[in-house]
Amino acid sequence: MSLGMMLSLLGAIIVSTISGIGSALGISISGSAANGLLSEEPEKFGKSLILVALPGTQGIYGLVSGVVILIVLGFFGEVRDPSTMQGLAILGVGVFEALVLWWSGIFQGKTCAAGMGIVAKNPEHAMKGVINAIMVETYAVFGFLAAVLILFVAIAPGLN
Repeated sequence: MSLGMMLSLLGAIIVSTISGIGSALGISISGSAANGLLSEEPEKFGKSLILVALPGTQGIYGLVSGVVILIVLGFFGEVRDPSTMQGLAILGVGVFEALVLWWSGIFQGKTCAAGMGIVAKNPEHAMKGVINAIMVETYAVFGFLAAVLILFVAIAPGLN
């Protein structure tokens, strides 16, 4: 296996793993807040569930990005062997996106946890907390789109 391939696969591993860690941390933050609320008002489970689940999307984006790297490398067809520089570029994309998704997962978890206050005091306004959390999601989507575009438009055409 070439150095370029190893670096590329490392990029896929990093984006899949680090984004999942960020999602797990975000869900633990929002889930802890929800558990506090639900200990007093278990009937608000449905209203709190979306706020708990939202930070999990970053892990999904990271997993899809890891698969996109494998697609670019041809793992579902004819495998292409990237040069060392191409491997570094793919690794860079993986690290860049991993950091964006990791941080946005954590910060979305904090925003969702704060949204639990809305669910607790004014459950009919729960969607306001969801909308605020989706604002954080926007930047995870931007990072995901940038990574996919870089992989398909800038890197994939030059692979052997």
